[in-house]
Amino acid sequence: MGRNDLARHCLGRRPTVSSTGELRHTALDALHRSLGATMTDFAGWDMPLRYGSERDEHLAVRTKAGLFDLSHMGEITVTGPQAAALLDYALVGNIGGVKPGRARYTMICRADGGILDDLIVYRLGETEYMVVANASNAQVVLDALTERAAGFDAEVRDDRDAYALLAVQGPQSPGILKSLTDADLDGLKYYAGLPGTVAGVPALIARTGYTGEDGFELFVKPEHAVELWQALTKAGEGVGLVPCGLSCRDTLRLEAGMPLYGHELTTSLTPFDAGLGRVVKFEKEGDFVGREALREAAARAEQNPPRVLVGLIAEGRRVPRAGYAVVADGEVIGEVTSGAPSPTLGKPIAIAYVDPAHAAPGTSGVGVDIRGSHEPYEVVALPFYKRQK
Repeated sequence: MGRNDLARHCLGRRPTVSSTGELRHTALDALHRSLGATMTDFAGWDMPLRYGSERDEHLAVRTKAGLFDLSHMGEITVTGPQAAALLDYALVGNIGGVKPGRARYTMICRADGGILDDLIVYRLGETEYMVVANASNAQVVLDALTERAAGFDAEVRDDRDAYALLAVQGPQSPGILKSLTDADLDGLKYYAGLPGTVAGVPALIARTGYTGEDGFELFVKPEHAVELWQALTKAGEGVGLVPCGLSCRDTLRLEAGMPLYGHELTTSLTPFDAGLGRVVKFEKEGDFVGREALREAAARAEQNPPRVLVGLIAEGRRVPRAGYAVVADGEVIGEVTSGAPSPTLGKPIAIAYVDPAHAAPGTSGVGVDIRGSHEPYEVVALPFYKRQK
């Protein structure tokens, strides 16, 4: 089955999105409830926050395996003779240089360089791409791509309701998946995808994730989601696979130093402000949205470095939260963007933007203002956690 065939095979009829403002439900909603999941509103979706102990779920992914429902993510298909040219114009990365079967992390920016979203783009075939946006920004990305497609021989299609997305993450994930597919997982590189069947279900199998561990994301038709979840659960019974919610996904990505839109990334920041200027490819041919503003941002960052994204590890037990001030010598020198207890380190941790003078690992005298008390924190380089290869 070719990649284009797979994409068509995974697509079903797209149900009409409710305009009543009610929470949307994934194809696995009833299954989550049967497992006793605590549900939460996330970007308009009713999603599992946790099934039991979020610490146990977190540690299962670090040491064994976890199974996630990520069907709230936004899939947008771009097809046509000028699909690559459109994406090179619309996004900051060199998408035309992505080979079929590979994926690339990139961003979509406003004309002023502000980050609209960070994305993963999969090249499914010669003239077919799948853009995966964050749930909270999916409509913004869809609207921007549709607007930017004017004049290009390419189609932008909303496929958010055409896919369910399951992820199995952790050191045991390759073995679990191998027991259910004859796809060449050993040959599947990080940030690559291939068509195959998993437990008899047609899927796009991608070696991607948001946990800092090895793992896979499986794009399937919604009507196959329950069947696949159950097959993965059974295959993982003997090796410690557990269902995992969004809470542990957040602490896993935090330990891995991965940015979260709305926290480390916003429209008020350019990729250079976020320390991710490497995703902007000025060398690609042709113009792209935000090029001039981003050139200026790159020059500013070189002459007058912006605040730097760093890791903070607590010396005490108090947990920092997004928006808390980072202080030194009684002065505010930065702001926490994400914070939580770290199950792996056994201490509270945070990601924060701080002034360059206080960004070097080991900088002394840095604290976080937690309700008026300046709690001491150690400055460290990101990530907090890196898996052993």
